[in-house]
Amino acid sequence: MKRARIIYNPSSGRELVRKQLPYILERLEQAGYETSAHATTGEGCARKAAEIAVRRKYDLVIAAGGDGTVFEVINGLAEKEYRPTLGIIPAGTTNDFARALGIPRNIKKNCDILCGDYTRFIDIGKANEKYFINVAAGGAFTELTYQVPSKLKTIFGRLAYFIKGFEKLAYIKTKTVRFEYDNKVYEGDVLFFLICNSTSVGGFERIALRSKIDDGLFDLIIVEKMNIPKLVGAGIQTLSGKHLKNAKIKYYQAKNIKVSVKDGTPLNLDGEYGGEFPCEFTNLNKHFKLLVPKPKNMIKTSKK
Repeated sequence: MKRARIIYNPSSGRELVRKQLPYILERLEQAGYETSAHATTGEGCARKAAEIAVRRKYDLVIAAGGDGTVFEVINGLAEKEYRPTLGIIPAGTTNDFARALGIPRNIKKNCDILCGDYTRFIDIGKANEKYFINVAAGGAFTELTYQVPSKLKTIFGRLAYFIKGFEKLAYIKTKTVRFEYDNKVYEGDVLFFLICNSTSVGGFERIALRSKIDDGLFDLIIVEKMNIPKLVGAGIQTLSGKHLKNAKIKYYQAKNIKVSVKDGTPLNLDGEYGGEFPCEFTNLNKHFKLLVPKPKNMIKTSKK
């Protein structure tokens, strides 16, 4: 019999997964999985649980919670020779990677995916000795995701990041950053930058419009120095995907990226603190097999 292990954050999404756990377990058992669950208790717990799941050779590991839970599970699995099939139950504030892949927050619809057999091989990123599944970032605003209090996120959801972001507008400063990407070089004064593995970042679903999760490439987005009104305008452009026409926003694709920052600045990986720069990023092409929704054309075909 196949075995599944659910690694979940009991406090995510107003305890969404904890409340629905009996239903999730029942659905997986009906699908032929011998299923067990592990509730995380603090930082690093999900990673350790994922490492144990590898040692015990589970067939399926499900990361249930916010982007931080998924990040820890990825780091527990990524460097291992044996890697179980991955599932995601998004129950956090932004759920960027799940959003980009159309993985629903609705538990019933999500279980339809977890109990199915449609998978895709997905890229992940390696940042020095850590791993990320959705985005690496540096510069202004990028520390918001781990500075916003959990209570504020619970009450206001994604709006909490905007509230915190507006507080910081008056204090933003540029950093002199050097990027070496696939034998090319960019150096300049930068507000912030993103190294994306999907189209969705910070709840904005059209940030990296050219991104594909299995092409072996990162999407590097660099936001150059600009004043606050122009920065706000660029943010509005992002909603419609027109930000790529902005001369102050650079967009490149690359498999390997080295980043050096003159002044010390923290690295953000999937919304979590990832250390300090300099950092070398490597795209690990098709590193995980992930359960995802079937494309709509396949669903229509199956009904005929």
